[in-house]
Amino acid sequence: MKMAKQSSRTAKARRHIVGSSILACTLIGALSAAHAQTSSTALPDATSASSTYAALSPFGPLKHVKAGLLSVAYAETGPSDGPAVILLHGWPYDIHSYDEVAPLLAAKGYRVLMPYARGYGDTHFLSEKTVRNGQPTALASDVIDFMDALKIKQAVLGGYDWGARSADIVSALWPERVKALVSVSGYLIGNQAAGKNPLPPKAELQWWYQFYFATDRGRAGYEKNTHDFAKLIWQLASPKWTFDDATFDRSAKALDNSDHVDITVFNYRWRLGLIKGEPQYEALEQKLATAPSINVPTITLEGDANGAPHPAPEDYAKHFTGKYEFRLVNGGIGHNLPQEDPNAFAKAVIDADHL
Repeated sequence: MKMAKQSSRTAKARRHIVGSSILACTLIGALSAAHAQTSSTALPDATSASSTYAALSPFGPLKHVKAGLLSVAYAETGPSDGPAVILLHGWPYDIHSYDEVAPLLAAKGYRVLMPYARGYGDTHFLSEKTVRNGQPTALASDVIDFMDALKIKQAVLGGYDWGARSADIVSALWPERVKALVSVSGYLIGNQAAGKNPLPPKAELQWWYQFYFATDRGRAGYEKNTHDFAKLIWQLASPKWTFDDATFDRSAKALDNSDHVDITVFNYRWRLGLIKGEPQYEALEQKLATAPSINVPTITLEGDANGAPHPAPEDYAKHFTGKYEFRLVNGGIGHNLPQEDPNAFAKAVIDADHL
């Protein structure tokens, strides 16, 4: 009941997006489909046992599947035989970014899957000996492992922040697995060599936390103040998004994962070339260092009030060589676009699938 009240408050705050009656009808139908799905028999190679993780999905108990190096926790809604859509979250957020996107897609017949990335929620490494690696190719490889574990040959991928980067990488390196792509802030594929190039002072200022994580003090500070740090990032990245404490607290629980700090620090130190990646990802990193084109059907999105570092749309358009469209989402929309304007994100997924 508490979760329902929180979702209601969030919906009221977004009435400027669509008429409340239209959204209510859509959500009611979709949530009915979600209930039917989560009550059904578990998918092959997956389990739907209840998790001890506190922040359960509004679509029922989280499911779990062994995928590559991980036991991945994920939420699912929509018909099990529908075309697959995999929605990837960013840092420092979680799958609750898609609480209102997923029902809209399920209502259109999509099977929607929202996995917790390594270092988040109830996703855990299968071995204590595995390096807590946060480099981009490791996270992208997790997406392929997740698809393989659930026997998903092809899916529409959507994401923002770290999730958009993973979706971009999968689309570039394994295009046969991607039916279409929706990427907030566009082409986010980088490499260590490019990361060595200094930016103008104002641009460097936006990356203050990356330099903070490069120090032992920063690591200790993030570990000690994870929730306060994340809340500050939310506020800076989405300066016009008036989220309430309940909305933040619901997602912040995902950051209590024992691997979260290690994954975060590894990621940002790797970007600066302060730490080496693992050998098994080196060939993939070399491919990404060439800034490969993405030729799958793609829609990129940008909020008009994105306060996080992000490239200009005109600078990355050339990297998308297939059917492509850019959309600017107005209305004070910041970095966490799926949660701030779920209708725009869901429409982009549906439209990208039909490009």
